Amino acid sequence: MAVEKGSGEKVAGYPKLLMDRPRHYCPGCSHGVLHRLLAEVFGEMGIERDVVGVSSIGCSALIYQYLDVDFVSAPPGKAPAVATGLSRELPGKIVFTYQGDGDLASAGLSELIHAALRGERLTVLCLNNLTFGMSGGQISPTSLLGQKTTSAPQGKQLKGGGTSLRLVDLLSPMAGVTYLARATLHSPAQVRKAKLLLKRAFSNHLYNGGL
Repeated sequence: MAVEKGSGEKVAGYPKLLMDRPRHYCPGCSHGVLHRLLAEVFGEMGIERDVVGVSSIGCSALIYQYLDVDFVSAPPGKAPAVATGLSRELPGKIVFTYQGDGDLASAGLSELIHAALRGERLTVLCLNNLTFGMSGGQISPTSLLGQKTTSAPQGKQLKGGGTSLRLVDLLSPMAGVTYLARATLHSPAQVRKAKLLLKRAFSNHLYNGGL
């Protein structure tokens, strides 16, 4: 429902690009928040007909059911590779991937690294919930030491589980990467900050190129 000032100016409402239908996400999941932010950012920047998203596997795979922009589905871990092909063949489009940490940081890590090394002109979005969410909450590469999951009920241990992978730190030394940011979605202030970072990311895509 929209909120209006006395002058009749609309100051809030349901984003036009966000489809009004039930979500499959668990209660409290941040995917829905990020969907709304993307819908707002694309609409406010006026790029909704120019963006092409690539989704892969896991909870993030069904974003095309909720966001009214063009999407392509990729095999597990291959979204950066598919996005690379789209970006090269459709240079006028703004190509982005939408992935979870279980997909991007595990099956897709090599694809991400090589896209970064090549400086491919695409934007990679990772919603990091520290687990393989859709398959039941198992350890992912970004799970924290001591974090309890269905596959590590006593907590993730260094031996057998490894350290927590920090994707931003991994990519920061690579010359092909032109913008990196990390945000959370746990409070209104952080959601507003995340929206600003998304706008910067897509502006960087438009004017600077690179990953």
